[in-house]
Amino acid sequence: MPQELTKQELHNLAMNIVGKDMEAQGFEFLGVNSKIGKDPQFVGLKNKDLHFVIVRAMSYPQDANSYDPVFMQTIKQHANTFEAKTYYAGVGLGHGTDYAKPVFKDEDYTQVYNGLQEIV
Repeated sequence: MPQELTKQELHNLAMNIVGKDMEAQGFEFLGVNSKIGKDPQFVGLKNKDLHFVIVRAMSYPQDANSYDPVFMQTIKQHANTFEAKTYYAGVGLGHGTDYAKPVFKDEDYTQVYNGLQEIV
């Protein structure tokens, strides 16, 4: 019987997707935290600028692009003390054949990821 991915496994999958995107954009990773609830997930350097990136794994019907604005402003205030830019990276994950179904171990998955969203 297929086994559904745990919240932590979904989070790790989302982190891998975002991490590969950041790598392709030329980020240098200074810190990576894959534990759920420990923010930010990535602290990166690009063009001598410090970046804090919050990663969230979402499942249908949640919108991967929407985030908690109050929480993100708290993170932004923290980032400002380090003169860092703040980004949200939401990754929607669903089953390979039906996005509305959960992701199972060793099966294809579908993703909705629109890149890093700067929090201004």
